Amino acid sequence: MKAESEPSIAKPNRDLAIDRIRGALVILMVAGDFAGGVNWVPAFLKHAPDIGFTIADTVAPIFVFLIGLNFGPSFKRRLSQHRVGGYRHFFTRYLSLTGIGAIISAGADLADRPEGWGVLQSLGVAGLLTLIFIKLPIWARFVSGLVILCGYQYLLDAYFLENVLGSGHGGFFGAISWTALLILSTAVADIWRKGMKPFLVCNAALIAAATISAFIVPVSKNRVSLSYILISLAMSSLVFLIVKALSRFSSEKEGLLCWWGKNSLALYLLHLLVLSVFGLPPAPWWYVEATPWLSLVQLAGVLAFLSFLAWRISHYRFNNNSNH
Repeated sequence: MKAESEPSIAKPNRDLAIDRIRGALVILMVAGDFAGGVNWVPAFLKHAPDIGFTIADTVAPIFVFLIGLNFGPSFKRRLSQHRVGGYRHFFTRYLSLTGIGAIISAGADLADRPEGWGVLQSLGVAGLLTLIFIKLPIWARFVSGLVILCGYQYLLDAYFLENVLGSGHGGFFGAISWTALLILSTAVADIWRKGMKPFLVCNAALIAAATISAFIVPVSKNRVSLSYILISLAMSSLVFLIVKALSRFSSEKEGLLCWWGKNSLALYLLHLLVLSVFGLPPAPWWYVEATPWLSLVQLAGVLAFLSFLAWRISHYRFNNNSNH
């Protein structure tokens, strides 16, 4: 007897504002990864070495926030169609992200460029752990996220600071703090769906909490500190609010940012291969010690090439869907 097949899941209409933000973030991520190894690029455009907050430190948490926006509705939609299949889909998705990140880290080690725990591992673990909390009501997710965050900060200061600082993106332990951000993001997303007035109140509360936390706990992406998470959450929610407001005046047609946003994972993986063209050759003048004009030309070429691929992938998918 054949196993019960999962019914097809109707896809909801895509939110172009979310795709555009995601696309802009991936472009910033590519540019930031490229700039991170170039000597002349100023420090405020690179990740803070420990305590501090730069423009490069904003990309990952906003990306997590965007995942949180659709996490709940997507999970409920799949669960309503097939209970076991819904959990299995999300479990497989985030376990795969963790695995892909581990493969990338292993490849970096073989290339003698160890990076340790990567961003995909953090996203994968955060997604898996969020499954435990996603069916809770909004207030319970807020409480859970804050309790996890406070508990993490206590253990970080008391026991795990050296371990976390020695790992990329906070390592496995730091993934707990990223999980708190994702859980809180799902709660903020549900408040947004309740209407603009409660969402504005929520934003005001987030800004107040973030401001207070900055005076209590050092802001650090490397530590994935409590203040970094709360500031990032408030900033992400505010950015989303602004982009949604501006989207009323924008075209309903997809464009460059949507092409990037719809294919964010593929382009993220491809950019690692493309950047190896600059990072691997043992010629300092080519990348690390490159002149500003050479670096800018190289970066423009990378972005143009990946933009072309984003356009091709999007149009292939569109034509493929049109034929079915």
